[in-house]
Amino acid sequence: MTHLTPHEQREFDRANASGLQPVVFVHGLYLLASSWDNWRTFFEERGYTTLAPGWPDDPKTVAEANENPDVFAHKRIKQVTDYYAQAPGQLKRKPVVIGHSFGGLIAQQLADEALSAVTVAIDPAGFRGVLPVPLSELKSGAPVLSNPLNYHRAVALTYEQFRYGFTNALSEEEARQLYDRYAVPGSGTPVFQAAAANLNPWTEDQVNTSNPERGPLLLVAGEQDHTVPLAVVKAAYKLQRHNSSLTTLREMPGRGHSLTIDHGWREVAEVAFAFIKEQLSIGQ
Repeated sequence: MTHLTPHEQREFDRANASGLQPVVFVHGLYLLASSWDNWRTFFEERGYTTLAPGWPDDPKTVAEANENPDVFAHKRIKQVTDYYAQAPGQLKRKPVVIGHSFGGLIAQQLADEALSAVTVAIDPAGFRGVLPVPLSELKSGAPVLSNPLNYHRAVALTYEQFRYGFTNALSEEEARQLYDRYAVPGSGTPVFQAAAANLNPWTEDQVNTSNPERGPLLLVAGEQDHTVPLAVVKAAYKLQRHNSSLTTLREMPGRGHSLTIDHGWREVAEVAFAFIKEQLSIGQ
């Protein structure tokens, strides 16, 4: 298992020293942990301590990532989930976990292992048992899935591909700004794992939705998301809602896959914050 970097270890030590409720953020493909910077400030201003570890071997900056894309290759779902599973063991208090896209899938897997106090999965990638595969999802995945060799590669999205998959609900100007500021290559492996999840009984892309230790879960869906369409999140909700813990679905009208980083990020953060605050107060 890849261990936390010295910087990440210092962040965990700082969180423990604060005595505050920790919130762990998990990013998805084509973004870095810095994509959560606004969210971290938002939650810290409201009395939480926050951590945003990257995926294993993630560079610190977008510039470094684009100069050395090969570091993203070969990252599997289980490898990344195991990496984030170190967080609860490093913390004195069980954390809240918030994830986006593949990070939303990983957040649900951590909850399945009873490692989070409250979980928020935003536009989460689907898991085994989630059956809808809308055309927009296929088109968004095509830059990876169109070439089997990409399974072992890091894949960078062109602006046009990022525009379709992430920023389709935004103006051209904002879409370009977000691409330049945030977009980095991503591992092709998880995309292939997700695409084959319903054909592979041993897939790493699965969640035990009946685990009674899962805890409260909020699923957030962007109505106009092309990468993880609303139908996919609704299908995940239908599986998760049978859990004995609370499961809630919140649709965000007019929002695409960029909803955590675009001009409307605060609205999504407020939805997540309200759910987390309520559930933590119930658990006290």
